[in-house]
Order: sequence, then structure tokens, then C-alpha cells
Amino acid sequence: MIPEDIIQQFGANLKNYAKDQTIIREGEFAEFYFQIKTGHVKMYNLTEDGKEFVQGFFKKDDSFGEPPLFGAFKYPATALALDASEIYMLPKVSFFKLLKTHPDIHLKFTKLICKRMVYKAKIAREVSIYPPEHRILTLLHHLKGNSKTDNSFEVPLTRQQISDLTGLRVETVIRAIKKLEKSEALAIIDRKVFI
Repeated sequence: MIPEDIIQQFGANLKNYAKDQTIIREGEFAEFYFQIKTGHVKMYNLTEDGKEFVQGFFKKDDSFGEPPLFGAFKYPATALALDASEIYMLPKVSFFKLLKTHPDIHLKFTKLICKRMVYKAKIAREVSIYPPEHRILTLLHHLKGNSKTDNSFEVPLTRQQISDLTGLRVETVIRAIKKLEKSEALAIIDRKVFI
């Protein structure tokens, strides 16, 4: 999100994380802005019975964990590198100086956080009251809406990732996707889901 030359100018360090290495832990104080140069990250919570509930997946050029910087509260989730990753870490004080110096970047963050809030509100509603097929379709339509395409959209998630994001079991996701295919709400081509 922040151009590399600007983030480096404000003193960001590039840190390497190994696959399955924890980047931030739920309950830690927010001290840094994180932006992915290479790799993939997931943010998740663990339930009391040890089940993961994934808050989001992040890839190259994505940032994660910003709300606690703005709200001065602890991280509400853990972030884990899904593969070897290079991640820029910018100290909180420098991050705010950058935003004051570049109001256009600050506006992008405001828009990004608003989009994430809408997503969280949708998922909270889905998880609490709707059947699996509805939950999955809401997630897939949200992803397609963010892609800004009117054409057929290839869902960039595995069945496991859909399960993690909706709080459903993988077996339930597989059955629900087959049911949605029969009702023509989506298509499966070469084992990939299209909407």
C-alpha cells in the first residue's frame, strides 16, 4: 500500500520470517506498521477448543494489523507467516509521521479500514444467523466485489481457507459448494470455484 521508496524513507526495516513463524501475537501492544514485500500472512484467533477462526489472508503489498495502531489497543488476533516472507516493519511514531506528510496515503488507509469493517460486519452476521451456503456466497461475493470485475471471478481461496474464514468445517464447505453448483449460484471448473 505504501510505496517502497516512501516506507524506506521513513525508516522501515525489512524483516524475514520463516514459514509458520509468528509475526504478532494476540494481546501484544501494537508498536509497528506491517507491510508484506513477499510472502503470505494469515491473521487468526483460537477458540477455547483450539479451532482457528481466520480473520484474513494477506499477500504482497498488503498491510495488516493497523487498527490497534490507530486505536491504541492490543492486537485482537495473531499473525502468522504462511510461507517465507519479507515484511516491512515501520515504528508506530514513524508511521504517523508518514501519514501526516502524505494525506493521500492516509485517505487510502481510511478507505481500507472502512472496507475491512464492512467485511467484519458481514461475516459476523453470516456466522451468527445464516446457513453454510449463504455464508459462503456472501464471502465469495465480497471477494468478487473487491476485485472490481463484472466477469466470471476465480475464487483465490482453497476449501480450507473458505472454511477458516466462515467458521465452517471443511466437509461442510465442500458439501455447500456442491449444492451451490447444482443451484447454479457458482461454477466449478477444473476444481476451481468461479462466481
